[in-house]
Amino acid sequence: MARIYLVRHGEATAHWTEATDPGLSEIGLQQAHATAKRLAPLGPLAIASSPLRRARETAAPLEAAWRTTARIVEAVAELPTPRMRLDERPLWLQKVMHGGWSAADRALLQWRHAVLDFLTACEQDIVVFSHFVAINVALGAALGRDEFAPFKPANASITVLANDDGRLQLIEHGAAMREA
Repeated sequence: MARIYLVRHGEATAHWTEATDPGLSEIGLQQAHATAKRLAPLGPLAIASSPLRRARETAAPLEAAWRTTARIVEAVAELPTPRMRLDERPLWLQKVMHGGWSAADRALLQWRHAVLDFLTACEQDIVVFSHFVAINVALGAALGRDEFAPFKPANASITVLANDDGRLQLIEHGAAMREA
């Protein structure tokens, strides 16, 4: 049974509504190093990362510690959004999240299936650097839940799942975001 360590990227320099591919802030870089220090004793394991800068930069300290390079996996990238202005994203996301996966359009369902197909194909322990909704896709599948965000993973949190012959099981919740 493979363990999957899902790491949400560290704090970015800009919010999802302000930039399409921001890197990490100073806090995010500190979070990335702390995450690497926490995970380093487990490996070296396989590493996969979203192609987005904030995920790649979060993966970098662990790559250095294990002297390896993460496999870039489009399937664990951020939730795809239609072409729109950045400031229109929150309203779009609010509408999408309100209906849950059962009400999602074809493009979002294809993305969700790609996330789950990648994770359920993992046959060895792996660290995956990803994003808020992708982590929730995996968690929702493990818990049999339809909502988009049954959990609010904090930046650089580590959620541990097991792949039991194509069925995801929750081992450990990562830290949750603090409510403002």
